[in-house]
Amino acid sequence: MLEKDTYKAIVGKGKSSAAIINRSGEMVNINPDEVKSDNKNNKLASVFKNKKNSRKNYRKILTQLASAITFGTLLLIVVYILVKGIPNLSPSLFEMKYTTQNVSMMPAIITTLYIVVLGLLVSVPIGIFTAVFMAEYLDSQNIFVKIIRLATDTLSAIPSIVYGLFGMLFFVYFLNMKNSIMAGFLTVAIMVLPVIIRSSEEAFLNVRKDYRWGSYALGAGRLRTVFRVVLPAALPGILSGVILSTGRIIGESAALIYTLGTSTKLPTSLFQSGRTLSVHMYMLSGEGMYVDQAFATAVVILFMVLLLNGISSFIGNKIAKRSAGSK
Repeated sequence: MLEKDTYKAIVGKGKSSAAIINRSGEMVNINPDEVKSDNKNNKLASVFKNKKNSRKNYRKILTQLASAITFGTLLLIVVYILVKGIPNLSPSLFEMKYTTQNVSMMPAIITTLYIVVLGLLVSVPIGIFTAVFMAEYLDSQNIFVKIIRLATDTLSAIPSIVYGLFGMLFFVYFLNMKNSIMAGFLTVAIMVLPVIIRSSEEAFLNVRKDYRWGSYALGAGRLRTVFRVVLPAALPGILSGVILSTGRIIGESAALIYTLGTSTKLPTSLFQSGRTLSVHMYMLSGEGMYVDQAFATAVVILFMVLLLNGISSFIGNKIAKRSAGSK
């Protein structure tokens, strides 16, 4: 077949033959059928190319539309909460004592911090060490790894109220912890453990093998390689799981009503009852008399999630930079 850039001028044509002058000035005899075939193929190629481009544009438009709908829905919810909640914020809502005249949320804020910190202190180390064992010491096709993955996937799909019933039966009644901080944070630690295990395992598996081989070549052992090379590289992925877990703990209410309780007092020990912000908001909205204060509580929950996520990211970046600088 002839390429387009060989044509310059048609100098003669007949029924069965034609001639052209190429760029070097030479006369070349061609078959008109060949020219027609070449033009036909070019048209077909152009049609397929246009179809391919139209499909790409169609997918791009759908992706942008889905992103816009998701972002718009999130923005609508956030704006609605802020508009309804910010005007109802007042200094009296941040007093230390809760009364029927002043439904202060300060005891709930402190209790929420207790539950988040203690729950993560239990679940994060267990989740990371489990992920290290699965990703670094066992083959991905190992039957034990498959069982753990199946278990974590199953536990991730269980509703939080089921965790609450388990915590009530096991921690509150069987271990006689009663409604307390201890029963509450142990329950949420079990609840977020599957998320931390799966996100940490994926983070370890996504670290390039070159890092490991380079560390082994320098004489480092497996344990040192994991904690000095692989762990810092996987830290952003691990933090993603921790941030998701933090948000879930702060927004949890069903599991904590059965285990932590609904006491309005500030707990002074691990074996006293209390209420988190989400439980506080649920109780206020359920009574029907403090709907405005419930929206104010929702604003505080929103800012608390953003603040804790920012702190987690900041600490993770500092640790990653320090680990990278000490290599």
